[in-house]
Amino acid sequence: MTMNRITVPIAVLTILFGFGARVAYAGNDFIVYSPHVVQGQSEVEVFGFGSQDGRSDLNGASGYNISVAHAVTSWWKPEVYIGEFNRDPGGTTQPSGYEFENTFQLTTLGEYWADVGFLASYAHNKQPGISSVAEFGPLLEKMSGHIDQQLNLILEKQVGGGASGAYVFRSAYSISYNIHSDKATYSPGIEAYYRPGDNAYQFGPIFSGELRTDMGSELGYSLGVVFGINPGAPDKTLLARLEYEFF
Repeated sequence: MTMNRITVPIAVLTILFGFGARVAYAGNDFIVYSPHVVQGQSEVEVFGFGSQDGRSDLNGASGYNISVAHAVTSWWKPEVYIGEFNRDPGGTTQPSGYEFENTFQLTTLGEYWADVGFLASYAHNKQPGISSVAEFGPLLEKMSGHIDQQLNLILEKQVGGGASGAYVFRSAYSISYNIHSDKATYSPGIEAYYRPGDNAYQFGPIFSGELRTDMGSELGYSLGVVFGINPGAPDKTLLARLEYEFF
């Protein structure tokens, strides 16, 4: 591990907490991050969710994000969310703003029992009257043969004028079984989301995969549904993701 792998994440985190705008934070957090970074790889990603529930205050929430990223080093991948759109139950879909996200790979692949990374991001949204949010925390991934496990432990904190001093914790976990062929990988699995700040705990089946080309490009996809396991969570939330990675 080089010194830059430690100093740059700390510097980015310091800068994020220095922002002071009063804007809203988009809450589309249905994604499990990998700590792995591939130098020189660019990506375009779209992911979204839609919740269904018999209760009007939980039914119909939805959102989708559009992002672009480029891994500038073997351990740092900055990503910009150029569009974030959300819909509250009973409301209409509204643009909520933008986000600057950084993934840092802190250990070499296979160096330790689990691969370790770090996430640091800042969401700058358009809705007035609500403080911005910075989020940060470790990203873990363990690959054992065909089985891949990922765990995210994230803290969120409001920043800027009128921000609360409280930290809000959330976690995401996935386990999948990877089936490889020459041109594709198929990965049935399960995802789980622990969101005490929203009083929502959810898990369910996910099917994801990758289609590869001879030029090194990859088209990744994921479809699934997570079910609420406590009264504060929607009965079910549909998830979809599409990602194109290229050099």
